[in-house]
Order: sequence, then structure tokens, then C-alpha cells
Amino acid sequence: MDFTAQLNAHVARVERGLAKLVPAATTRPARLHSAMRYSLEAGGKRLRPVLVLAAADLFASAPLRSAGKKSALRSPHSAIPTAIAAAIAVECVHTYSLIHDDLPCMDNDDLRRGRPTAHKQFDEATALLAGDALLTHAFALLAENYAAQPALATALVRELADAAGSRRLIGGQMEDLLAEKKSDATPAELEFIHLNKTAAMIEAALVMGGLVGGASVRHLSTLRAAGRHLGLAFQINDDILDATADTATLGKTAGKDAKAGKTTFVKLHGLASARRRVGKESAAAIAAFKKLPGDSAFLIALTEQMQSRKR
Repeated sequence: MDFTAQLNAHVARVERGLAKLVPAATTRPARLHSAMRYSLEAGGKRLRPVLVLAAADLFASAPLRSAGKKSALRSPHSAIPTAIAAAIAVECVHTYSLIHDDLPCMDNDDLRRGRPTAHKQFDEATALLAGDALLTHAFALLAENYAAQPALATALVRELADAAGSRRLIGGQMEDLLAEKKSDATPAELEFIHLNKTAAMIEAALVMGGLVGGASVRHLSTLRAAGRHLGLAFQINDDILDATADTATLGKTAGKDAKAGKTTFVKLHGLASARRRVGKESAAAIAAFKKLPGDSAFLIALTEQMQSRKR
């Protein structure tokens, strides 16, 4: 497997999907749609939509039927739907969360993905509405593009809504704000923040890909576990990079966690312990991927790359 070539192919599919499935910047009102596209087209790692595509491809090509494994939603003879709409829906929700997270009332950041944040490029009200529109658009994508398979559409909407809701992504963001400048924050509170503010969407991306690809209930559970471990590793690594990297490398303001008094793994446990935990969670994600049918080499290599990333 040529990991770089496969990663680039997945990213190219995501970019084409964004161009096709998100309203053009000239759509009325143009200022709103320009802000939506500005934030979506800033680039980034595209980790979450790539995970959707990779998981879907894995199960679409795996010999589930011959192995006697029953898909959670698909009959043995049904057509395999494309995963691109699910991937773009996940990226829309992720980007909305970044736009809102950067707002003055939240983290008040001026830089995201190497350029001015949405509220700096446009204004605070436009950024707020662009985030709202991306969140709404994500669910429209799922409802419209999987309408021919209502059970799948329902499962995808349910998964994304749960991951992005008040008990997970938004709940994690709330707990993150509440933990700022808190001198007695506990490891359990930190775990809640990381599992929900970050890991929830990574977990959902893998599960949604599995749903589109026709994974069995058992394999969906394995994907969920892998996403949980990968998400924790990703966020703890973010904590490390915020404390050790520079702004130019990160593409966002370095050192802002310490300045804001945020509760991070580095703050509670130190750099050495944080690095060990990244290794432990990455290893657990890889072990889960190895239990899946088919060739999971790409997902394993992606986990290894995320473990050693510098931004």
C-alpha cells in the first residue's frame, strides 16, 4: 500500500465533494455562503471525512457476505451507496464547530488553518451564521443523498446528531469553557472534555463510514472503540503541540491553552505522561483496526501518522 497516494486520493475526493455538495460562494446571500466556503476551503488535515471514506471503502470491499457476516443495514444484494455525502456532512459539522470555537465569546482566536478566523475575515455575526448554516447543511446532505435507503439515512442522522449534540461535542465544549482557570480540575473532567469535544466526531466518522459500507453490528462496535482511542490520542497530541510547537507550524495560535488557563492533559499530567498516553491510545486504536475484516493497513498507517504529527 502506498499510504501517501491513498491519503491524497481520499483528500481529493473530499475536495471534489465539497465543491459539488456545498452551495457556491455566489449563492444568495453571497456573504454568508462566502464565509461558509472560506472556512471549509481553508484546508486542514481532512481527517474526519477521510476516516468516513476509508471505513466505507474497507467494508464495501470486505468479503462480509461470504464470511456469513450480516450488515447492520444492507441486504446482501443491495447496491453500495457512495460515502462522499456522509464525509462532507462530517466535515461541515467539524468546520462549524471550529468557527464557533474561535469566536470572541469562546476561545477568541484570530488564526485558524494558517489564516484569519471567520469572524476576523468577515465579522462576528457572519461567522456565527456561517457556522449555523454548515451545521444545518450537514443534516440536509444526509437526508437528501441517502433518501433511497431510509434506514441508512436515519442511522447516519442519528449518529451525527448524537456526536454533535449537547451530551457530546457541544457538551465537551461547555465543560472545556467551565474548566478554564479551574485550579482543582480532575482527570475525570479532562477525560470528559477530550472524549466529547474531540473524540466524539472521530468516532462518528468511522461509524458513519462503516454504516455506508455495510458493516455488521459487531464491526460497528469495533469502529466505535477505535475512534474513541484515536480521538483521545489526537486531542492529547493537540495539547502537547499547543505547549511545544510555534504558531507558524500549527497554523493556529500556539500557547493559547496555557494563556487561557485551559484544563489540558499536559497541565494535569505533564509532557512525558501525555506522550506516553498518546502512544497507548494509538496502540489501542491500531489493535481495534486489526480486528476488522479486509485490509485495514491504511487506517493503521493513518493512526501512526497522527501519532507523530507536528501540527
